[in-house]
Amino acid sequence: MNGIVQSSVAALRAAMNRQAMTANNLANANTAGFRADVSANQSTFLQAGGQVFGARVTGTIVDSNMAPGAMTQTGRDLDVALSGSALLTVQARNGDEAYTRRGDMMVTDSGLLVTGDGTPVLGEGGPITLPSYDSVRVDADGAIWIVPAGGDADNPTQVDRLKLVDPTGSQIVKGLDGLFRVRGGGALPQDPEARVTAGSLEQSNVNTTQALVDMIEASRAWDTQIKLVESARELDTSAADLMRLPS
Repeated sequence: MNGIVQSSVAALRAAMNRQAMTANNLANANTAGFRADVSANQSTFLQAGGQVFGARVTGTIVDSNMAPGAMTQTGRDLDVALSGSALLTVQARNGDEAYTRRGDMMVTDSGLLVTGDGTPVLGEGGPITLPSYDSVRVDADGAIWIVPAGGDADNPTQVDRLKLVDPTGSQIVKGLDGLFRVRGGGALPQDPEARVTAGSLEQSNVNTTQALVDMIEASRAWDTQIKLVESARELDTSAADLMRLPS
């Protein structure tokens, strides 16, 4: 019965991972630019004497759904929606370069430009810092222009340019912090053809209805495997009782 229990435990682990992934998707259903996680179970065939006698779940492969989310107009000067497959370059907590589709930018008290979760936005010269200004605008190519406080509205100044990249042809993977990185390390080159739309935001591409269905299916899969473990225990108990019968 150990084989049944081991297979069930592996399946329970896969169901738990799927449940956690689905819960994370639902929690980010309203996060701008969020890319939903998708999973698939990886199985290993059990063989003996050259013959296959079963299969067991050995892991869960998690990837991201890169389909675009819905675009909404916000009217905010620092909100940007990225076109096509473009990504916005940001600085992760460990200082490494990372990428996101999140375009709800804002300025901190110190003038640092960050995304809605506080992650610093990178430009051509590193983290972008904006001096005090009367107005700000972001062009389609990512150029950031401001009218300095008390300055001439007809003579805006370019502060920096968003570092926009295109991952086409490269493998990127999403980390636990929700940011994308190049698989195996490295950085993506700046894409001069990448474009943004100011005053708009791309919404999360999480399908909440499908996520709820996935959560129910994962819960049912968990219950099924628990029942298998209980059945295996009952069979082991019955076999032990038979062994104890007087001869």
